[in-house]
Amino acid sequence: MDILQQILAYLILAAAIAFLAKKFLLPRSLFVSQKEDNKKNCGGTDCGCH
Repeated sequence: MDILQQILAYLILAAAIAFLAKKFLLPRSLFVSQKEDNKKNCGGTDCGCH
């Protein structure tokens, strides 16, 4: 049972470190979609913010 607990603890630790590295250390440009279709524009003079 001790081995299972250690494996789970190390997996959770690795997941937490990976999350923090993704959130704070890696550039956001790696995870942004390359599609430009997601931008919505409602008209020529509208900023598209609603």
